[in-house]
Order: sequence, then C-alpha cells, then structure tokens
Amino acid sequence: MRTRTLGDTLQVSAIGLGCMGLSDFYSSSQHDDAAGLALIRRAVALGVSLIDTADIYGPFTNEVLLGKALVGIRDRVVLATKFGIVRNEKGERLGFNGHPEYVRTACDASLHRLGVDHIDLYYQHRVDPKVPIEDTVGALADLVRQGKVRHIGLSEASAATIRRAHAVHPIAAIQSEYSLWSRDPEDEILPLCRELGIGFVAYSPLGRGFLAGRFRKLEDLAADDWRRNSPRFQDENFAKNLALVEKIEGLAAEKDCTPSQLALAWLLVQGEYIVPIPGTTSIDRLEQNVAAAALSLSATERAAIDAIAPQGVAAGTRYPEAALRELNR
Repeated sequence: MRTRTLGDTLQVSAIGLGCMGLSDFYSSSQHDDAAGLALIRRAVALGVSLIDTADIYGPFTNEVLLGKALVGIRDRVVLATKFGIVRNEKGERLGFNGHPEYVRTACDASLHRLGVDHIDLYYQHRVDPKVPIEDTVGALADLVRQGKVRHIGLSEASAATIRRAHAVHPIAAIQSEYSLWSRDPEDEILPLCRELGIGFVAYSPLGRGFLAGRFRKLEDLAADDWRRNSPRFQDENFAKNLALVEKIEGLAAEKDCTPSQLALAWLLVQGEYIVPIPGTTSIDRLEQNVAAAALSLSATERAAIDAIAPQGVAAGTRYPEAALRELNR
C-alpha cells in the first residue's frame, strides 16, 4: 500500500478504512462484532493504516470493537476518532459540544474504550456554533502537549473556521464528504488545504454505497437503514442517480475494474494530500477497495469521468435539510 502524508508529518495509507457501518446507521443485521474484528484485522494485513471511528458510532461500541481489533497490532495503525456530536446510550442526539472541559472528558472516555494511551488523529466531529473554535482547538492543543493526542483535525468545517483553528494549532486533516457525487470541497476547502498544507480525508467516497452499484431500488436497503432518509436515495432522485451510476459502471467495464475502484482511483488523483476512507462490512469489497490504490487513470479516462460526473451532478442534497443546517458553512 502506498502512503500519503496528512499535514506535515502524519504518514498514512493511501486508502483508509471507515468503521462506522460496522456498528451503526446502516442495517443492524450487518452489525456482527466477530465479522467486524476480522474485517479490521484483514484491512491492516493488506496495508491499511488509517482506521477511522468516532465516539458516537454505536453509540460508543464502535470504539470498543476497534480497540479489541487492534490488540497486538496497535503500532501498525494510525488511529483516528472524533468527538463533538453528543448522543446518549439510547442513541438519541443531544446536540454538539465543543467546550474545553467536554473535549478533555470525551478524549479520556475514548482512550478508555479504545484501550490505548494516545489517539493519533483526534477530530472535532462537528463545529459547535456556541463555542469559539479557538477555545476548542486550544483544548485539543493541550491534549497534544499531554501526549494523549498526536495530531488534530476538523470534520465538516468551513474555510473560515479552518483558518482560525489552524492559527491556534496546526490542523493535520480536514474530514468531509467527497466523491464523484459530492464535489463541494473543490470550491474552497481543497484549495485551502493545499495552501495551508493540511491533509484531506474523504468520507463516504463511494456515495454511501450508491456509487458502488449496490442498489437498484430503495427496497434494496434494509428497513432500518439510515440511507432511506437520504434525499439522494428517494423517489425520482434515486432514478436519476442510478443513471449516473450506470455511466460509471460503463467506464469501469472499459477499464476492467469495479465502479468502486474507479471512484476511489479518481479521488486519489485529485491530490496527494487526499485520503479516502471507504467503509464496508465485506472482506471481498474491502480487498477490492484496497486494490484501487494501484489503479492509474490516464488523462483521457479522467476527462471521461469528469464529463459524466461534474460538480452538482447528484440529484438531491447529501443530507436532509435539518442535518444540512447543522453543518459549519
């Protein structure tokens, strides 16, 4: 597996692993801890070093699962987790919290669940509009000085917020949704990352599985799957987005690769500072995703992809309206 650098010094695999779906949000029938442990360990064996979780996934159980998976292989992993979205044990959302005292408490709780003495990359999951970013990042900087955290990041932060945060303490990575159907970061965030030397971690790089060609109708999703609430999976939007996927499948067939591999390879050529973190519950799909790191795209192929998936091509917003209002923009 090739490596890339987030920020000044944090070396990670060119493709990481997002662990959310192993414990939460998608079908509960897929949440098998034994299978999750095997998948994480297989990812590390394949050379995946960046493993991403968050305290709210489960809630809380995903960190425990990851901690178990890393026993004996902790030194081979760049461990990333997040704080800032507050959920209770029942999974109910209680808002955001970026207060310094909460940052310290959340970090200690994650360290305990993960069973480690430090977090390699600690993100603020969502910016708390009630707390100055300088206060939150100041608390994160204290954790770095204490050795509990090695590097810090922000998720779904605006360009203005990133600049203010970076002035307090170097930001190693920005995590936001980025894929062939979510190209919004290209407007402001990616240019800013290049300017400031910040890495970019792309979550949902396969459009929550849609770009992989896994779904042909809404009924392909389990009844309890969060994606049923996504505007891009509903009504006429589904049909329009399926037409996009079929075009991607055509290009992938010409390339003799899977649609997922094509989508990941496209992300990787957007910049050496970009690292996608696809999630999956299938070892077969994990192996396919990892293989995308070795796939090259010619200028002609890149132009063909851009022609069928320009910015704004997806039908529907990437989150429901209420969730969009919670983003720092």
